[in-house]
Amino acid sequence: MTIKVGDKIPSATLMQMKDGGPKPVSTDDLFAGKKVVVFALPGAFTPTCSAKHLPGFISHAEEIRNKGVDAIACISVNDAFVMGAWGDQQKAGDKVMMLADGNGDLTRALGLEMDGSRFGMGQRSQRYSMVVDNGVVKELNVEDPGAFSVSSAEHVMKQL
Repeated sequence: MTIKVGDKIPSATLMQMKDGGPKPVSTDDLFAGKKVVVFALPGAFTPTCSAKHLPGFISHAEEIRNKGVDAIACISVNDAFVMGAWGDQQKAGDKVMMLADGNGDLTRALGLEMDGSRFGMGQRSQRYSMVVDNGVVKELNVEDPGAFSVSSAEHVMKQL
């Protein structure tokens, strides 16, 4: 079952590169008492993700935060090392948290997985964005396969 507006984000552990190594990030801690914009994508270093999706959130990070958002999180079914390297390459800095859902546990729990086996990618995340307020989904934007519009930074900014 896919998560929907009004649902609570399930408990899961993501990983983030910090101080030279992967560190756990609990979804309970990430969302507790905060307004967080989350966006997820099929894979780090992939064409649309690298050319449009992540760069949009990096370039609009200040505007998004000025709308009362405490954090912006990028989630992908990659490992923390890949997410850290991609964040460095894209100059995400402290603008966007680069979070790895390496085993796809959160992605599965959200019901937002996709089978990328045809492309040699295995199980991945669908492309989506959401606004989460104190652990509850307030906005959810899931892209149609191959599309990129409702999960963009520009679309999310209109929802804030």
